[in-house]
Amino acid sequence: MLRKRTAAVVATAALAAGVAVGAGGYAVAGGTPTTDATASSSTAVPTASSRTSVGAIYENSSAGVVEITATSDATPQGDSTFPFGDQQPQTQQAQGSGFVYDDSGHIVTNYHVVEGATSVKVTLADGSTHSATVVGTDPSSDLAVIKVDAPASELVPLSLADSDGVAVGDGVVAIGSPFGLQETVTSGIVSALDRTIDSTNGYSIPGAIQTDAAINHGNSGGPLLNTAGQVVGINSQIRSDSNGNEGVGFAIPSNAVRSVISQLISTGKAEHAYLGVSIDSSASNALLAGVRSGTPAAKAGLKKGDVVTAMGDHTISTPDELASAVNSFKPGDSVSLTYERNGQSHTVQVKLATRPS
Repeated sequence: MLRKRTAAVVATAALAAGVAVGAGGYAVAGGTPTTDATASSSTAVPTASSRTSVGAIYENSSAGVVEITATSDATPQGDSTFPFGDQQPQTQQAQGSGFVYDDSGHIVTNYHVVEGATSVKVTLADGSTHSATVVGTDPSSDLAVIKVDAPASELVPLSLADSDGVAVGDGVVAIGSPFGLQETVTSGIVSALDRTIDSTNGYSIPGAIQTDAAINHGNSGGPLLNTAGQVVGINSQIRSDSNGNEGVGFAIPSNAVRSVISQLISTGKAEHAYLGVSIDSSASNALLAGVRSGTPAAKAGLKKGDVVTAMGDHTISTPDELASAVNSFKPGDSVSLTYERNGQSHTVQVKLATRPS
């Protein structure tokens, strides 16, 4: 994918593409859709007759939303010889949200909620608390799967919608634990589609859903639901000058979630296609700002200053479209790539690699 992109300050809503595009600041506060990993991950698109009130959506879906508390050790910074010699690690906690994925106890959340955790606790909607193990994490997509050993009768899986069916103006509902206030519901609309946000390791996450539903610190990892009560995205970031909700939140789309989560449950990790170029998001086209040595792009002869115009069946006219195109392929895929250099168009074959961590 690309590597870093320039952006305004973005806060993760919990505390804190083989194409990289300059990372935005994180304040404390990808892949091809695949077959469903479980029966709970349906892809039904809601019809007009299935639309219902916010209260009914909450009543039907809130039992599948959980609160997550992750504990980790942090070594104090500063002079370790003052005042009492070596300092010991200090315990710190991160709090976020998640939702039940299946009746085996798998729970989906954001990577940044459980990053570095030495222990994880999950509080279900009925108030019961369970220890959880981390099944797998994917920093590149900011997604993680944890698992609780709880009776199936206590688990209420939420189904994944087909996020390709989401439209601007659709009503949406967010449920989570902002500031530790469990089972909080907010509502709004889909404000925009196909936004690109940055993961914690600097890779771009294309296709994000923008919403004006109130999202605050502690909502990270919780579901963004459509009017049929299906998960269309995972609430992950807010864009804010005040480090609080200003009506601009972003959710990772459910089709990207489905692809990554199925891999994490199966193998504990997720793989993404990697091109190995960087672009500046301020450009109006997919102008390459750099090509990393030894990458698929370099091997195909791409250079800084080239403008990518097509990749496979995808027409490329913006940086985000290039990131989305790379994400639509798998590592090892060979794909045609068209670019312009000095006014001349060239087409080459590129064999995509696996995105490095």
